[in-house]
Amino acid sequence: MGALHAQRCPAKAKRGLPTREEQIKSLQSDSFDVVIIGGGATGAGCALDAATRGLKTALIEADDFASGTSSRSTKLIHGGVRYLQKAIMQFDIEQYRMVKEALHERASMLNSAPHLAHPLPIMLPVYTWWQVPYYWVGIKMYDIVAGSKTLKSSYLLSKKNALELFPMLRGDRLCGAIVYYDGQQDDARMNLAVALTATRHGATVANHVSVTGLMKEKNAEGKEVLCGVHVKDELTGNKWTVPAKCVINATGPFTDSIRKMDNPEVKEICAPSSGVHITLPGYYSPEQMGLLDPSTSDGRVIFFLPWQKQTIAGTTDLPCEVTHSPRPTEDEIMFILEEVKNYLNPDVEVRRGDVLSAWSGIRPLVSDPNKPDTQSLARNHIVHVSDSKLVTIAGGKWTTYRAMSEETIDAAIAACGLKPTHKTCQTDGLLLEGAHGWTPTMYIRLVQDFGLECEVAQHLAKSYGDRAFAVAKMASLTGKRWPIIGKKIHPEFPYIDAEIRYGVREYATTAVDMIARRLRLAFLNVQAAQEALPDIINIMGEELEWSEDEKKKQHKQASEFLQNEMGQNVNRASRDKIPINLKKEEIQLYIKRFQIIDKDRKGYVSINDIRRSLKQHGEKEVPGEELHEILREIDTNMNGQVELDEYLQMMSAIKSGHVTYSRFARMAELEEQKHEKEMLKKKISVERSGGGL
Repeated sequence: MGALHAQRCPAKAKRGLPTREEQIKSLQSDSFDVVIIGGGATGAGCALDAATRGLKTALIEADDFASGTSSRSTKLIHGGVRYLQKAIMQFDIEQYRMVKEALHERASMLNSAPHLAHPLPIMLPVYTWWQVPYYWVGIKMYDIVAGSKTLKSSYLLSKKNALELFPMLRGDRLCGAIVYYDGQQDDARMNLAVALTATRHGATVANHVSVTGLMKEKNAEGKEVLCGVHVKDELTGNKWTVPAKCVINATGPFTDSIRKMDNPEVKEICAPSSGVHITLPGYYSPEQMGLLDPSTSDGRVIFFLPWQKQTIAGTTDLPCEVTHSPRPTEDEIMFILEEVKNYLNPDVEVRRGDVLSAWSGIRPLVSDPNKPDTQSLARNHIVHVSDSKLVTIAGGKWTTYRAMSEETIDAAIAACGLKPTHKTCQTDGLLLEGAHGWTPTMYIRLVQDFGLECEVAQHLAKSYGDRAFAVAKMASLTGKRWPIIGKKIHPEFPYIDAEIRYGVREYATTAVDMIARRLRLAFLNVQAAQEALPDIINIMGEELEWSEDEKKKQHKQASEFLQNEMGQNVNRASRDKIPINLKKEEIQLYIKRFQIIDKDRKGYVSINDIRRSLKQHGEKEVPGEELHEILREIDTNMNGQVELDEYLQMMSAIKSGHVTYSRFARMAELEEQKHEKEMLKKKISVERSGGGL
């Protein structure tokens, strides 16, 4: 594939990354063969396909690249074991072709971006003997359909070997397990890599630019056809028009809103469905083994996968409304936790408080407008060309984004009479941003050449590929003997200051762009993202010359994003509605601890009480923002102080597992211990008083 591709297309991309200002200037002054609306996986894929064929291409995204469904996936690159089962059981050739295509695309993605995607073994535990041959044959068929594109062969495990590889697994009634391989990726960074590769090949790509309307003109036959788009820069408010020979609608769940700009009478084809995922601590799963639950209580498949040193579990499937800010619900989170609980042994207590982040992605399921019966949903993607030549690509899945893009650009060339340099698709096997010089041991050079911590170097190599060296050059000195460079923005994660500076060059213009899609902190731990926000905003402020007012605005917007879309509010609400289930002696103990912190007997604990307590326990001057974080985790009525009932509520939530850890609770415990020691010193023993003589 590599040799064939080398003959067709230049191995290296053609130019450096233009700045966002240069991209906007191009949008304002150039006319294009193709304008693509939507910067998700499909839209970015279309831009790359069109640009590598030699078409003058523009990609416009109203929010940020991958800000919608493309960053909220299960992170799997898969052919679809479930679809293959249906294809065999129902003799369905269409389903079979779908799986075959997806398995080809899976191999292509792992080849195109080996730094962002890797094979992952997934275990399917079997609890009844007759299912062992049933599942084994099914998984072997998956290997056979993949043919030469098989990642690694599946294999059967005994109960003993299964528990050795996945120690957290429930052992009673386990008969054995089957392990098969699929791909895993960093979805948002993969999406970004596709968009960056497209712009290196000459495409103009701009995030935070929305389409407000479509332009039409009459063609030679007197028919009204599209000739461009009206756009607005969401950061500056500037509006202008972008002329184009062809307009492609790749807006996922928002497909119908663009179709209605073209024709207000058109029937809606999108049937949105919400899929919720949760992030759990890394100890819930082995580092290199996922788990598949093939039959949950509602008939859906649930995946349980290691991802970036944490564990993600999902997904649900419920009808929903189309929105720019989908939110996870408590019911969906509890459903996933209950299903997970069924598969883990009793030593692993599945606690609500272990949910570090939760998010919802909207699946853009569509009915096919090309068919007269639009009631049934298309199993795969659809490409539709309207009377005015609006090309719509909708449906499909992450794994097949490249094939979907190829089909879309083929349709666009035919419908709009475009004249590409290369008539056929050039992207199969094309290396993406960061892949050209990447090797699995590249991180060692980062450690040796720059003095980076090993974990940080591995993270940079996996996230940026050969661009990691450019990132490392921006890192500041730590002032320590080791590591020499690379100040972490949060002690629990390998993200460093240089990534924020480099992220701005990758078109991050808001704090949300940074914490959610350049770094994946919001998806890994919502609380850690909140704690890292001030430093992230300060560094972005230096790069983008933000005023103090702009920094405050960014902090507010990012905090609201974490609260609403990343599960912070729903986590808090689940804790706050727990009834106080403490014993009498526990309540008395906690009242005593509360009164020790509240030295002035005000009836509440203030931020000054917290500051004083931390200082007494050897903490250096604690930053104000950190003090507010400690206060916020327990201050449920948000009045800037902690009342006794809020403290008791927190302790009750810790007891029930809805909260795993509280810094305030630990501080209160230490205060009590210190108080007891001081009281002990005041009591003079008989020996010290000379025996009373």
